[in-house]
Amino acid sequence: MVFPNEEQISLRARELWEEAGRPEGRDLEFWHRAERELQGASERGDPGKGMPDDI
Repeated sequence: MVFPNEEQISLRARELWEEAGRPEGRDLEFWHRAERELQGASERGDPGKGMPDDI
C-alpha cells in the first residue's frame, strides 16, 4: 500500500478548499478529505489523482 506524501495532500487539500470557496477554519476537514481521496486513488492505481500505481 502506498501512502500519499504531505506535499501531495497539501496540494489536493488546497484545491478542495478553493473549490469550496475558501472557507475559514476548516483546514483539517480538507486535509483529511484530500488524504482519503489520494489514498483511495492509490489503492485503485489511479495515476490521474497523482499517485502512480508502480511506487
